[in-house]
Amino acid sequence: YIFYTDWMWTSFVVFSISQSTMLVVGAIYYMLFTGVPGTATYYATIMTIYTWVAKGAWFALGYPYDFIVVPIWIPSAMLLDLTYWATRRNKHAAIIIGGSLVGLSLPLSNMVNLLLVRDPLEVAFKYPRPTLPAYMTPIEPQVGKFYNSP
Repeated sequence: YIFYTDWMWTSFVVFSISQSTMLVVGAIYYMLFTGVPGTATYYATIMTIYTWVAKGAWFALGYPYDFIVVPIWIPSAMLLDLTYWATRRNKHAAIIIGGSLVGLSLPLSNMVNLLLVRDPLEVAFKYPRPTLPAYMTPIEPQVGKFYNSP
């Protein structure tokens, strides 16, 4: 959350690319080797449930409920399954067209998702960064300390 506040646009782009890649690579791998349509949706559902569990764990630690944003994978996965079904004879088309659809739809869904989150700055000030442990506390440089001493 703090990372999102500090690097909002960068983190949105990085998360969008990584989540799209996770979904497409994992789902295409399963679809190509099992041949079962609907696998991407299944894969996305598993990732969504996994994120709900993480969200619950952070909530149990005392963080606000919207501290973890659950990415919207399922609609993009359904598009990927539909593409796989439509291009069953051409596996490369499934990868290119399906990957493009996921790459375009997932960031769009998550942009809407992020608009519903409470103000990140407000949360950042309410839940500040933890203080650094003693061994990581910066030490002021001692350059020139004894320059004028007798």
